[in-house]
Amino acid sequence: MFRPAMNEQVRTQIESAIKKHKVVLFMKGNKHFPQCGFSAQVVQILKECGTEFDSVNVLSDPQIRDGIKEFSEWPTIPQLYVGGEFVGGCDIIKDLYAQGELQKLLGVQVENVTPVVSLSAAAAKAFKEAQDGGDDVLRIEVTPQYKYDLHVGPKKAGDIEVKSEGVSIWVDKGSAKRANGMQIDFVETPEGGAFKIENPNEPPGVKPLRPEELSKWNAEGIKFTVFDVRTDAEMKQASVSFAKALDDAGMKTLAALGKDEKIVFMCHHGMRSRAAAERFLAEGYKNLYNLEGGIDAWSQRVDTKVPRY
Repeated sequence: MFRPAMNEQVRTQIESAIKKHKVVLFMKGNKHFPQCGFSAQVVQILKECGTEFDSVNVLSDPQIRDGIKEFSEWPTIPQLYVGGEFVGGCDIIKDLYAQGELQKLLGVQVENVTPVVSLSAAAAKAFKEAQDGGDDVLRIEVTPQYKYDLHVGPKKAGDIEVKSEGVSIWVDKGSAKRANGMQIDFVETPEGGAFKIENPNEPPGVKPLRPEELSKWNAEGIKFTVFDVRTDAEMKQASVSFAKALDDAGMKTLAALGKDEKIVFMCHHGMRSRAAAERFLAEGYKNLYNLEGGIDAWSQRVDTKVPRY
């Protein structure tokens, strides 16, 4: 696609932004409200580094969006500049951060952490079975958004070796602090085996809960409260005996619960309940669960007497 050459006014704007701030990110959206996943990842990394930076929203001016690509001779957004020099896009920033090089470039002291990662016996067995005896290793990466990547693959420069249950685990250097204290289990689900991760560093979020787990909680007498966010008409068609409607009375009950108590939200298929849980997460509740698959999954996998609709 042909693009006209960048005019001098646009070049001056770009140069001014780069010179004005030691660290500037040309991105979609701004550092408070990123408008694409790649921009959001770089913003999160810069915030994790604790460095001050400015952002330029390329969506607000098509000439800047096209001009910065020509200026840097780099085809994608976001683009990071430090000290007037172009550093790279999202993938390069992630790699530099993982290796500790970005922190050095930013003048941020790198905290060396040797993480402790604990495997259950079941997880250790599953990992041992996944390794085929070649040169590949078991690696763990934890993104700044606390997305987990557990895989068998080549070891990377800077990886930190930790051991648990006789298994060597190589932790991405940039993930070390986030991975410290992580516990990994392996559980059987209707869809097959799955790794279950508990991480004390992860900020509160809405946690998925399988119907079988909720049924087990109920049988074991674990303290929790379930709120059903469906309409009255839907609840008349099908309901779970120990769930409370999130009506006016339900809202009062919820308001009286402690912020750390286990609270489960449910609906028909799990979408409305997740939205409700996210709302209350923003209000300070820290131990929220969404019943995955909703009452439809409950009726199929726990109590077939509950009608489906």
